[in-house]
Amino acid sequence: MPETSEKAAIVTAAILVIGDEILSGRTKDKNIGYIAEYLTNLGIDLREVRVVPDVEVEIVAAVNALRTRYDHVFTTGGIGPTHDDITADAMARAFGVSIDVDQRAVAMLLERIAPADLNEARLRMARIPAGASLIVNSVSKAPGFTIGNVHVMAGVPAIMQAMLDALAPTLPTGRKMLSRSIEAGLKEGDIAGPFAAVQLRFPDVGMGSYPGFKEGVGYTTTLVLRSRDEARLAEAAAAVEAMLAEMRVRLGAG
Repeated sequence: MPETSEKAAIVTAAILVIGDEILSGRTKDKNIGYIAEYLTNLGIDLREVRVVPDVEVEIVAAVNALRTRYDHVFTTGGIGPTHDDITADAMARAFGVSIDVDQRAVAMLLERIAPADLNEARLRMARIPAGASLIVNSVSKAPGFTIGNVHVMAGVPAIMQAMLDALAPTLPTGRKMLSRSIEAGLKEGDIAGPFAAVQLRFPDVGMGSYPGFKEGVGYTTTLVLRSRDEARLAEAAAAVEAMLAEMRVRLGAG
């Protein structure tokens, strides 16, 4: 796993979405965007997202590839009580450890489930790979877990969000990425060339162009600049604003 320090400038992450229902379109994923925004606010750069089916060999291959490449891997899905919830087993296999019913997880389940109702299916949610720490679930009590740099969470959005809230204070993070949005008021094709020229002057500042359409205005463009250096971001933004002012005069747009 990559070295991670709380003082590191850049801390990276990937999301691994697990579930046949996502790939079939039966369930529309609501977690990727939420996690991406959450991580950005923490100071963690999301670099990759993968979606795999409920097939153990596919899950193992994906998590082993991602955990060696990024500081954090966040998985969603496949830790429920049914036969196709195989994420915990896949994680144990990926890390080469055993898996069994964990009494810490059982105690969490018993906060919500009567002992008489803790049947074999529900006990599946207490099976945790050896050496993993638990992620508290304040919604349904069935925990997620962290093993190595892999954080295994539920697929149900409300539960995943509760787990992420519980997990966040423990995560090593980096310097936050800052961003600045600038409404160009011009068509993307009119400013693409000059905008590219500004980017060449500031190669260390990420710049993106996002066209749109507004009623009563017509086609317009939002320019987004990103940097960890506030002063450099401000300098680049000023250069973009100057470029846009010049283009508006040239095009007679104000």
